[in-house]
Amino acid sequence: MNENIMEAVSGEVFGVWFLIGASLVFFMQCGFAMVETGFTRAKNAGNIIMKNLMDFCIGTVVFILIGFGLLLGEDVAGLLGKPGFDIITDYQNFDWSSFVFNLVFCATTATIVSGAMAERTKFISYCIYSSVISALIYPIEAHWIWGGGWLSEWGFHDFAGSCAIHMVGGISALIGAKILGPRIGKFKTDKDGKVIKVKAIPGHSLTLGALGCFILWFGWYGFNGAAATSIPQLGSIFVTTTIAPAVATFVCMIFTWLKYGKPDVSMCLNASLAGLVGITAGCDVMTAVGAIFVGIVSGLLVPFGVWLLDYVLHIDDPVGAVAVHMMNGIWGTIAVGLFATDSAPSNTLNGLFYGGGAGLLGKQLVGVLAVSAWTAVTITITFFVIKATIGLRASAEEEIIGLDATEHNLPSSYADFMPSIDSIKQIDRQAHKAGIEVPEPPIPVEAPAVKKVSESSGTEAKLTKISIICKQNKLEALQQRLMEVGVKGITVTQVLGYGTQKGHDVYYRGVKDEASTLLPKVKVEAVVSKIPVDKVIEAAKSALYTGNIGDGKMFIYDVENVVKVRTGEQGYDALQGDDY
Repeated sequence: MNENIMEAVSGEVFGVWFLIGASLVFFMQCGFAMVETGFTRAKNAGNIIMKNLMDFCIGTVVFILIGFGLLLGEDVAGLLGKPGFDIITDYQNFDWSSFVFNLVFCATTATIVSGAMAERTKFISYCIYSSVISALIYPIEAHWIWGGGWLSEWGFHDFAGSCAIHMVGGISALIGAKILGPRIGKFKTDKDGKVIKVKAIPGHSLTLGALGCFILWFGWYGFNGAAATSIPQLGSIFVTTTIAPAVATFVCMIFTWLKYGKPDVSMCLNASLAGLVGITAGCDVMTAVGAIFVGIVSGLLVPFGVWLLDYVLHIDDPVGAVAVHMMNGIWGTIAVGLFATDSAPSNTLNGLFYGGGAGLLGKQLVGVLAVSAWTAVTITITFFVIKATIGLRASAEEEIIGLDATEHNLPSSYADFMPSIDSIKQIDRQAHKAGIEVPEPPIPVEAPAVKKVSESSGTEAKLTKISIICKQNKLEALQQRLMEVGVKGITVTQVLGYGTQKGHDVYYRGVKDEASTLLPKVKVEAVVSKIPVDKVIEAAKSALYTGNIGDGKMFIYDVENVVKVRTGEQGYDALQGDDY
């Protein structure tokens, strides 16, 4: 009797964990949105957020209509499930947990494609192909693997979706990015259209990209662990799901450090996700040793995949979706046939390296080929039909302006950095409604007449502008020395530039970023009259000199005149109130 009670309790506990895991997988939508937004330009941030929102919402609609039935309906010849509307017609007997669980996985497949085709895809076209993936492409191949189809009956193993989700999304991303073409400015071509140079297009916020990466890693514990049926199995899955991405990131860091001179941040973030993708198929059948080897290969596949797409295939993938999901989805599925071992809890499978022979490996390879073929054919047809009818790519003008403005009438996703007149008026209205008094703008008054000569001397004084370019860390010392010689009015500007040394080489995702050879500097400007120019120059030199390249330069200009707007004073007198 005690065993029956414990079995019932265990069933209830894992039923709850099943839904908690589904919630974690849903939260991964946020992670995908942040990674894609951070790795692309700010002018498309709103469009990307909208796409990641709608692939789940549209996916839910089509999953209700047809997707869930094709995935888990009554098996038809091992190829697909029989569509039905039990969620509508027989709700009280419907498997609600299974529906939600499979829905969030379905949405993940669709959102992978978004990143590789970012910044140049029509929003309506995205909605259409996303719905096709959720309604047909994913449910049918997932039925083969999880719904009682021919691959599952044959012994193919993909516990949480390296093949069914990530490889399918990655293949769709590869084909979509190829058909769509690269972003404007990604590749430089000669007169015959041959690519002669790859250009870096850095994303606008690695901070957002890192946030998305951590969210995805956190959600992956639900992604891989939700289907666990025992505490030991769940614990083992958490271990392998932790080791593989950590090792992959470490390996990628070392590789990019050696190859490019510095560890590449964006590719290391990709490597974390690659390790997670790689371990997803075999997280339940591998030990720590298998997870380590999966992570090593995944960490190398990321820089290789990014290089392959940029320099060999000339396919523009802004976020590394193909390297992360397609390549590591394939690798993770094959790795099951190599590293599966009955030492893992609740597992009886053994791969090639654990005395199981090549049987399991052969099944894994056949599964990869079959699902790849299905995906490639169906998504290619989908993209070409869209391209031939409503068009797949945004116009060049829309791409240059940004899809936020052209697709969503959104001037910027960061509105506080570019306030409009309408937004200011709206703030005023909200303040009045809240009982907060908003001061009226000052009434314009006539400016005083300009006085053209110095009242103190009756003559025009010599005015000189000194412009100093220096390192940012020297600003405080320079400011102090200028104040000591009497210069209290300065203008400071953040600038970019280089001297005869042309800056230094900077790489983004393995591509030399020419824009980043511009070094950050500050420009300090002052106009003097009473203070001798030589005195100002010597003060600046004493603050800036180290004897090394990059100490800075000073430019001296004659100034025709200075006018103080408030008083109308001009020339020498205009400077005196500011103690120049």
